Amino acid sequence: MPSVNDFRIIENPDARVWDDFVAARGGHILQTSAWGELKTRFGWNAQRVALTRDHTIIAGAQILFRRLPLGLVFAYIPRGPVADPNDHTTLAALFDALCRAAQARRAFTLKIEPNWLDATHHPQSPISNFPSLTLSNLQSLISNSIQPCTTIHLDLTRDLDAILAQMKQKWRYNIRLAERKGVTVREGGASDLATFYRLLQITSARDRFAIHAEAYYRAAFDLFVARDLARLFVAEYAREPLAMIFVTAFGDEAIYLYGASSNAHRERMPNHALHWAAIQWAKARGCTRYDLWGLGATTDADARDAHGLYRFKQGFGGQVIRYVETRDVIFSRWQYALYTRALAWHRRGLV
Repeated sequence: MPSVNDFRIIENPDARVWDDFVAARGGHILQTSAWGELKTRFGWNAQRVALTRDHTIIAGAQILFRRLPLGLVFAYIPRGPVADPNDHTTLAALFDALCRAAQARRAFTLKIEPNWLDATHHPQSPISNFPSLTLSNLQSLISNSIQPCTTIHLDLTRDLDAILAQMKQKWRYNIRLAERKGVTVREGGASDLATFYRLLQITSARDRFAIHAEAYYRAAFDLFVARDLARLFVAEYAREPLAMIFVTAFGDEAIYLYGASSNAHRERMPNHALHWAAIQWAKARGCTRYDLWGLGATTDADARDAHGLYRFKQGFGGQVIRYVETRDVIFSRWQYALYTRALAWHRRGLV
């Protein structure tokens, strides 16, 4: 069994080498250099920390840093680290390096949001909770996640007929209905982004969720599409855009990351047509999983009682997935207390 002394820490390895490592280990797209570059353009700083043995990366994580009001520095690992969750020796060395990196930036906390399944809900997963590690002997607390803690995965390893067969009958009908009613789906380009944002504003107002500025989605398109990591799909009727989705593909996983739709011609089922097109694109690329990206609920039971988001996504016939709990590693208790108090005030609309 390797000891801590067998490892070497490298900060900010070459982006291509890092991305190859993340893909080979089944890591999440939020751990790629492209995601770090996107967030860097909008108020964050990204730092990659790699654990190597014999000049080969064996574990690592991309940390995002953001300066908050009152001089607080927040550190965050989205859908990471990229590591074997059962190799506690390696994880202990990695987590110690991550904590040191966060403390060097004077972060008051490090939020760790692993891309590991919770064995409580998924018996096939060896992880029942957050690995019991020293974390530099610092306090860590279960905390709220930033990314969705529950989602739905569609299995793309079967043929297209089998993927269709696993959907609810109404969803198969709606896919065919969209085609009969004249809905067509095409891949979008940069010229479609203004329309995408207009539809996103409509969707945000209708479904009551916050969105980024238009520049954010333009940057995401430029970064991910140029690297062949994403596509924008456009559903139209009589050349009128009705709905669009932005889908990423990295390694063996495709993710429905952003979606927008108008209030017109909803009876033509453009969203069903969009996802069927994206599923076929993802499968053709060799993806084995299509992630519908969040249920708007913390548990499967909560999701069943939530708005139509769950019902729409669940109709495609995938499996509900729950991730292990997010942890906040605390470096400064008084700053963390100040942060949590300000966060509570903000949620109450007082800040």
